[in-house]
Amino acid sequence: MKNKNKNKTGNSLLKVSTVWLVLIIAIVGVFLLSVMLGSSRLSLEQIFNVFLGKGTKSEYAIVMTLRVPRAVLAIIVGGCLSVAGSLLQAVMKNPLADPGSIGVSAGASTAAITILLLFPNLTYSVPLFAFAGAALACVLIYLMAWKGGVDPVRIILSGVAINSVLGGYNAFLQLQNSDNLQGVLSFMNGSFSGSMWQEVKVMGIYAVVGLVASFACIKNANALQLGDEMAKNLGVRVNLSRIALSAVSAFLAAATVSQVGMIGFVGLVAPHISRMLVGSDYKVLLPTSLLTGSAMVLLADTVGRSVWPGTEIPVGVMMSVFGGPFFLYMLRKRGNFNGA
Repeated sequence: MKNKNKNKTGNSLLKVSTVWLVLIIAIVGVFLLSVMLGSSRLSLEQIFNVFLGKGTKSEYAIVMTLRVPRAVLAIIVGGCLSVAGSLLQAVMKNPLADPGSIGVSAGASTAAITILLLFPNLTYSVPLFAFAGAALACVLIYLMAWKGGVDPVRIILSGVAINSVLGGYNAFLQLQNSDNLQGVLSFMNGSFSGSMWQEVKVMGIYAVVGLVASFACIKNANALQLGDEMAKNLGVRVNLSRIALSAVSAFLAAATVSQVGMIGFVGLVAPHISRMLVGSDYKVLLPTSLLTGSAMVLLADTVGRSVWPGTEIPVGVMMSVFGGPFFLYMLRKRGNFNGA
């Protein structure tokens, strides 16, 4: 019996390690492809020469100033969004939950759009207001959902309501300020265009804080999947855990929105793919989601800026194009989403 358990554990570790290795190779491969492709195409030899300090000034400018920081930012943002979605799915016990669908991202984007359109002289404070908007949306969702405790279904319904109201407000604001929409449209569709090392540095700091907090929540995330009664028997404070996980998720979502705008479906699709690959244990699901989301967003951005020469399709649009059909596939494949 012990040998069987050891073999099972060994096979599981081998499977997870293989999945992680494949995802890391995919990220490296897409990263190199992203640096190669663009208005000026470069060979792998030219790229490695730049990394080794042997490239020309123009090659260095293209690789290290324009393309590498953009690719690194895409990797960080993809990882943060997918981890945020994974945590919310534990809170809701529903694989259809993500920061975009329950109003957290909408809260961050509403605050940011309000600043961009009504108070353009405060543009430097967009990250702060994005965090405040996401936090306020979370508070409203929980206040609306609270009734002697927090029920996942009420949270989802409250989030949908908040999302709808904020969406209407955003549309009204854009109609009233139609002459100043250029920057806002880019923000609403999510874009890495013009990303520099400064954005990478800022997003990297947010990511470290948010991801460390996320991995500290693994035990509670696993407990919430077992149901409220079982989690309480394990000594977990269910309502407090839901609030904590939601707060970490909101922080990660707000950080990405403040830096690159709205990118949907990552927090929905990446965790679901990861769950199919490695199962629902958050000890392996969270790292797998991080890698899957990073690869997904990097690939979407690479395709978006290279598939149509002379035109750049925002990464948010690319994720909607591919994420929407996957969402329908999930609905078709599974009729019941009561459990994560």
